[in-house]
Amino acid sequence: MSTGSVVVIGVFDGVHKGHQLLLDRAKEIADGRSIIALTFDPHPMQVFAPDRAPTMLTTLADRVELLKIHNADQVAVLKFNEKFASMAPEDFVKDVLVGQLSVSTVIVGKNFTYGHKAAGNIDSLIKDSLKFNFTVDVQDLKSEENEAISSSRIRKLVVEGKVEEARTLLSRPHRLDGVVVHGEKRGREIGYPTANLGNIDGQTIPADGVYAGWLTVGINFWPAAISIGTNPTFEGVRGRQVEAYALDQEGLELYDKNASIEFGWRLRDTLKFDGLEPLLVQMKLDCDQARALTEG
Repeated sequence: MSTGSVVVIGVFDGVHKGHQLLLDRAKEIADGRSIIALTFDPHPMQVFAPDRAPTMLTTLADRVELLKIHNADQVAVLKFNEKFASMAPEDFVKDVLVGQLSVSTVIVGKNFTYGHKAAGNIDSLIKDSLKFNFTVDVQDLKSEENEAISSSRIRKLVVEGKVEEARTLLSRPHRLDGVVVHGEKRGREIGYPTANLGNIDGQTIPADGVYAGWLTVGINFWPAAISIGTNPTFEGVRGRQVEAYALDQEGLELYDKNASIEFGWRLRDTLKFDGLEPLLVQMKLDCDQARALTEG
């Protein structure tokens, strides 16, 4: 049995099918060694170009949980800051991989770069591996529909409302985590009380529209009809809201509780209706469709 650890390196935003391939490879070759997923927080772009930093597909807590689900024995989270960004590539190898993580094999995708100004690449990593006595396992990027699976590709799909395609590449529904906050209580007044999700800044929110999916609060997991938008049928200026109606549930008291919304299917665009009656007719259709999809 080998000693040391198998270290899989990446930002791992979304822990999508491409990331899962690297972790599956680690499981395949570990031979009793500990598998460590090395990730970074915040996203490197938050340091290099905050105005161009992407929204995230997963919160850090979800990322850690997903990495463990997909074969990581431990998750090491490195704080990505100016100091770390200025580290020479060889120092990253010597101090972090060898010194802290006792690496015996590193697994990375073929586009991996590291160290100050991304000066380190696969070639320099292999060169240093000979010096520090570990092996490097380089994996091709996993593709689907003739295009590499990447966090940025999935992020674009989510923002466009293409949650079914995103779900395929993630291998699970896209999810938002937040806290149920007080909204305008309009849903309650018309018979569709919704959980209005707050504290979701920095997460990747799908395009405005109506979706079928699930609402989770604590140990409760309900099929849901989900609305994203500004409720254009009603007068007044309001901010964009993400709200979920737990199908066929009554009397739920969810305010201030942690909640998650998962997006299974996009049902339609946000529409402006001529009054309450046509809106209610459409909402019933939306709920019937959401119920059928989530039961399937």
